[in-house]
Amino acid sequence: MNYVSTRNKKLRMSASQAIVQGLAPDGGLMTPEVLPRLPGKALLSMKDMSYQQRVVYVMSRFLDEFSARELTSFAAAAYGGNFDHPAVAPVRRLNDSTYCLELWHGPTCAFKDMALQMLPHLLSSSLSKIDEEKTVCILVATSGDTGKAALEGFKDVGKTRILVFYPKDGVSHIQELQMVTQAGGNVGVCAVVGNFDDAQAGVKKLFSDEKLAETLAERGYFLSSANSINWGRVLPQIVYYISAYCDLLRSEAISAGQEINVCVPTGNFGNILAAYYAKHMGVPIRKLICASNENNVLTDFIRTGVYDKNRTFHNTLSPSMDILVSSNLERMIFELADRDDALVCEYMGQLAESGRYQVTAAIHKKIQNLFAAGFCDDVQTKQAIARMWKEAGYLIDPHTAVAFHVLDEYRQSTGDETPCVVVSTASPFKFCTSVLSALGVEEHQEGVEVLGQLAEYTGQPVPAPLAALKGKARRFNTVTEKTGMKDQVLDFLK
Repeated sequence: MNYVSTRNKKLRMSASQAIVQGLAPDGGLMTPEVLPRLPGKALLSMKDMSYQQRVVYVMSRFLDEFSARELTSFAAAAYGGNFDHPAVAPVRRLNDSTYCLELWHGPTCAFKDMALQMLPHLLSSSLSKIDEEKTVCILVATSGDTGKAALEGFKDVGKTRILVFYPKDGVSHIQELQMVTQAGGNVGVCAVVGNFDDAQAGVKKLFSDEKLAETLAERGYFLSSANSINWGRVLPQIVYYISAYCDLLRSEAISAGQEINVCVPTGNFGNILAAYYAKHMGVPIRKLICASNENNVLTDFIRTGVYDKNRTFHNTLSPSMDILVSSNLERMIFELADRDDALVCEYMGQLAESGRYQVTAAIHKKIQNLFAAGFCDDVQTKQAIARMWKEAGYLIDPHTAVAFHVLDEYRQSTGDETPCVVVSTASPFKFCTSVLSALGVEEHQEGVEVLGQLAEYTGQPVPAPLAALKGKARRFNTVTEKTGMKDQVLDFLK
């Protein structure tokens, strides 16, 4: 299967080339030339498979360059003893109509592990397949979780370096600690003065800097991405939506062919995009419910068809969703525009020039048929955390809380009681102070001691990877203005 750019369908690459490249040379996102569908009985066939077996079954549809043996090896390595739950991505039943897909049982306690434990294996193999001799430098912009997950995934992987940029004062204390204490001889971390959009825009600018590319090539390096602009990030995420449906079948919570809804807290649109691809492949998803925090650019877009990033940026209790430029939305528009690459170019050009674009009435109708959308503020986020703990004894993080709030509003306004899978994207222990405040505890212990405070208050155990932060030395202290990001790359790759 070939992959094409969302901005030029004539620009084709193999899967391995697309994974190595990360971003298309024209600035577009590489997307499968044809979106495959699952065979008719596939969901029933996968019902009794392990998560690792489901990974191979699904990903092989997109990666015909990779043998079943290779993918089996990758799945075993990516989703083995580094996850603290045998199901890898377990589905937790809360009541007869509400289920929680827990995606935070990996080594960094966030959903990004689901893709970033797999991507290094895909990338290393792809480098061999295309006979690339230079060392790849992975550049990452993170709103909190991607950075640590990428650092952990690529730590000491041969022929790779990784440099992560995160917004100074724009991530939780625990998230920052996870990054700045990262071990590994090939890793680097740098804070950027500004917000996530500044860091993301800076990284995209570096990818399009031809002079920088020439300089790095002379030094034996080239750049690639571990952000969700890389198809190797999106593909593993499709698996867990398919797996969740299979788990519901296996537990007899639903019957074969029965529709479900999916509610996803999202900022960069990659997580919910993977759910859309799962639906396209044949998973009976009725409605994709897009949950946003106060940075509600996606809510407005889904409701009006107008994407407008020209608004106040909010630093919220759910920082991984503090995003105003949702990169992966480009892939969705490409599909709903019937793969009209010229139209995608027009929209992305308008976004770059004025920060705004409006899709056609036909595209907007398709969006509304597929999606529902809502958002909440920090007060409502805290209320959702408290409510879930009081009513269900279920401890959730602020991002998951956004999803539960939006789902409640959606059900109240529509009366739709279709069984819904709420995507839980991070361990509550990554956001201890916010969770404790939501539970009525306003005096918080300092540093990593707050982990023990939340554990003692709730009786829930601290995840081992977070408990291990205690006593770790800080390795990285660099802070740069967004105009200095290029210098940081050049210094990192001397």
